[in-house]
Amino acid sequence: MRVAIHTLGCKVNQYESQAMETLLLARGHHLVPFTDQADVYIVNSCTVTATSDKKSRQAVRQARKRAPGALVALCGCYPQVSPEQAQALEADLIAGSGDRRAFLDLVEQVAASGTPTVALDDPFRRKSFEALPAGGLEGRTRAMLKVEDGCTNFCSYCIIPYARGAVRSLPPSSAAAQAQALGAAGYREIVVTGIELSAYGRDLPGRPGLADLVEAVCQAVPGLRVRLGSLEPRTVTEDFCRRLAALPNLCPHFHLSLQSGCDATLARMKRKYDTARYRQSVDLLRAHFGRPALTTDLILGFPGETEEEFQQTLAFVRSCGFARMHLFPYSRRKGTPAAAMAGQVPNAEKARRVRLAGAAAAAAERSWLTSWVGQAVPVLFEEEKEGFWRGYTPQYLEVLARGTGLHNQIKTVTITAAGDTQVFGAITQEENP
Repeated sequence: MRVAIHTLGCKVNQYESQAMETLLLARGHHLVPFTDQADVYIVNSCTVTATSDKKSRQAVRQARKRAPGALVALCGCYPQVSPEQAQALEADLIAGSGDRRAFLDLVEQVAASGTPTVALDDPFRRKSFEALPAGGLEGRTRAMLKVEDGCTNFCSYCIIPYARGAVRSLPPSSAAAQAQALGAAGYREIVVTGIELSAYGRDLPGRPGLADLVEAVCQAVPGLRVRLGSLEPRTVTEDFCRRLAALPNLCPHFHLSLQSGCDATLARMKRKYDTARYRQSVDLLRAHFGRPALTTDLILGFPGETEEEFQQTLAFVRSCGFARMHLFPYSRRKGTPAAAMAGQVPNAEKARRVRLAGAAAAAAERSWLTSWVGQAVPVLFEEEKEGFWRGYTPQYLEVLARGTGLHNQIKTVTITAAGDTQVFGAITQEENP
């Protein structure tokens, strides 16, 4: 069959879609773009915001319109938490966020029988980590390695624990073996990811922590870059930094989720840290790593956020000197405590706060990029576009340079100029080891 997959949402969803692509090819099926004619359309959905739900529904309808006779299958987090809404769509198969192999079995069965099927489980009854083939199908440069699923933080604005269930982890030895397989397949960089990466290992015998996992992966593939996904700030301790700083192939790029720089807002969000603990994490990383890139997320206009609280957030993020910030206006998500909170901020005011925070983010990023001018850095090149090759440093600095045939090669580049979101450079040394 010709199968097309459309993926919405996070890196974990992207990883799981890539795994399904690999499994489909192994079963003898053919992959086609979602915009093409296909026999089967799979929508791997997201439900983190109401907008995500809307995009998931739109993708199902687009597939049905594009090929009325095709099988349309909807899976992922959206039908997991909104089964009635999902069943109101014109999908032939509806499944949740777990057991991708069983889902593909159902795709084949429904394609053969023509019988509409709904197959949803209780995510909180899932007890084991589902190991899937790692790696993608596009260019052999960077691969994602999922090592954890589930979340039990229950932040007041987030629906994801209800979509993914409890924490399940991939044992360190299995993660190391998958990393070695990715290296053998030609990848030069691995991104370690999970729904709540900082919760890694709490379900495994002996309760290995994230530092144990990272050591196992880095030591298994000493010639590959290893990059971490999003971290909860309390993960960053003196021991964590000391151990990770001893790993030469770990990228000094840390995404620490912040969400707000105001303690009162953080408390309403049910986050488990305050700004003082967050600042401790920032200081520890800068003390142990040479010029680490620190990036973060912010939610603006959370219920009850006053102008004073917003200004506290602005002052805090300016003082942290982030390399990049991802900004989101608060999205009211049905089924979460925050949706019922008093003091909902008008959309126009949320937009204003995003604009102001965006200006602070742009200034910080520009300062970070400019600070690299004149520096020689190793760049892993990925693709050529408009006469430049694009690649990334260990700090995830996007670099544009001229050259020939640089795909999947690491070159030393001297940074010559900074733009708003990327830097430009000239290759000064051939491939690094």
